[in-house]
Amino acid sequence: MANIPHTPMASDKLTDNTQNPYFGSLAVLTSLFFIWGFITSLNDILIPHLKAVFTLNYTQAMLIQFCFFTAYFVVSMPSGHLVEKIGFKGGIITGLTIAGLGCLLFYPAAGQHSYPLFLAAFFVLASGITLLQVAANPYVTILGQPETASSRLTMTQAFNSLGTTIAPYFGALFILSAAVKTADEIKLLNAGDLSAYQAAQAAVVQHPYLLLAAVLFLIAGVFAAIKLPRVEPAEAHALDITDDAFRESAWGYRHLILGAVGIFIYVGAEVSIGSFLVNYLAQPNISGLAEHEAAKYVSLYWGGAMVGRFAGAIVMRNIQPGKVLAFNALAASVLVVASMVGAGPLAMWSILAVGLCNSIMFPTLFSLAVNGLGKHTGQGSGILCAAIVGGAVIPVVQGLFADRIGIQQAFFIPVLCYLYIAYYGWKGHRLVA
Repeated sequence: MANIPHTPMASDKLTDNTQNPYFGSLAVLTSLFFIWGFITSLNDILIPHLKAVFTLNYTQAMLIQFCFFTAYFVVSMPSGHLVEKIGFKGGIITGLTIAGLGCLLFYPAAGQHSYPLFLAAFFVLASGITLLQVAANPYVTILGQPETASSRLTMTQAFNSLGTTIAPYFGALFILSAAVKTADEIKLLNAGDLSAYQAAQAAVVQHPYLLLAAVLFLIAGVFAAIKLPRVEPAEAHALDITDDAFRESAWGYRHLILGAVGIFIYVGAEVSIGSFLVNYLAQPNISGLAEHEAAKYVSLYWGGAMVGRFAGAIVMRNIQPGKVLAFNALAASVLVVASMVGAGPLAMWSILAVGLCNSIMFPTLFSLAVNGLGKHTGQGSGILCAAIVGGAVIPVVQGLFADRIGIQQAFFIPVLCYLYIAYYGWKGHRLVA
């Protein structure tokens, strides 16, 4: 993806009479982080619902996350080219509109009781969110001083976590509250009762996503009416590199490539844990909670990330982001292992506490990976956003293991992911000439 130009215009110049002259723009951008966090986390509630409605195994149910996060791999690079042509503002408006259309597709998918159409709707929805991320994440990192990029992106990502915290509770009330019959119970229904049952299950999904579509179109309208500043990405002054060929492409930066791997496995681990939480907490040896009750605890998992991001935004102004990242990743791996070998409250609260450790990982990985790219920041952002496809791959891999060795032991997959992230935070992020 070519570099996204940011040419300052006279009308876009802001005064320096505040600590960050872009504070107003950052405040408006937080709404984007909130809404895509809300939508992404709502997948964790739809997975157990659709798993029961369509009588799916774990591998089949993880196709939801596969289709959702595959969009990041397919759409990220084209999104970068699109943003290059129409700018950040145009990219944001287009992304919101596409995401809204994806939400509308849930209506016919539920009405026709079609799992393939649901998967298509997830892909379209995620395509819009991908475009938003390609534009918004690097935009936040350059709206201010390079030294505070990790802290700034962590703060805006905290509002993303606010969305992920609220969504599971919302889903528990409006989606999982409807009792789902087993396959044997469905077979006993006559044609009339079956039709009524399917209509009721469809309405449970249709109404929330119609509301989300309306919200997305409304936000798109707001962004169409406001003005966003244009800024230049910081030059790669942190690198002392004289080989021009090395700097012709973002692919030439080792710390970016290692960071892309980190994004791949981090998103995969985070999504895997969130996707399995409802079914995991429902296990008799963990907590034995009913699904609609277990879904409320998913809010604690994402809520930990929210609290950690607000705290991390302050901590990383005084402690090197790489060290904070390494510490959190090691702590997460220990907690997941504790949940694997434990039972009851120990296993339950250990896995929920991983959310707190996840808090600063994505924004820190992202900001460390694009550090020093200068004119290649746009291309680097596209590479990193494409790496979010880890959320499509790793949950399916964990689903395969869950079907074979059990849902609890399959959590060894996130442990391996967190150990790599610890390495990146400790050493892998360092800029090498």
